[in-house]
Amino acid sequence: MFDLYLFLILLALGFAIGTWAEKRHYRSIRRREAEYADVLLIASKLPTPDLQIEESHLVGGNTVISVDYFKRFVAGLRNLVGGRMTTYESLVDRARREAILRLKQEARQLGADMVFNIKLETASISQSANNGVGSIEVYAYGTAVRTRRGR
Repeated sequence: MFDLYLFLILLALGFAIGTWAEKRHYRSIRRREAEYADVLLIASKLPTPDLQIEESHLVGGNTVISVDYFKRFVAGLRNLVGGRMTTYESLVDRARREAILRLKQEARQLGADMVFNIKLETASISQSANNGVGSIEVYAYGTAVRTRRGR
């Protein structure tokens, strides 16, 4: 019986700390998204003909976010009945947004006005014996350009 109580206490503690950490990370993401809003992201491969490009660089941003125990536990329960893995969706969203922010940060450090041809690569980093998700990695990359129009 003691083991059950200990398990439930640790599960509740993991949920509380994980929720707090996730909310804190989302606050940081929203603040930095506002800070880097001036760095334009464009999905197309080629800039418009009227842009006079002074300089271009390959830029990238990478992040790895770990799955907490509570998310892993809830996902295990969801595997029994099927359906959307909403516990992992926030994990992927945070990783994607963080990688894009790091890309924008590098572009700004190079004095770029915009980043063209944005691409995202994702990977699951397995941590358990049965190859369950341990962490998610997202790498965002593109071509940062500094234009005469932007300066």
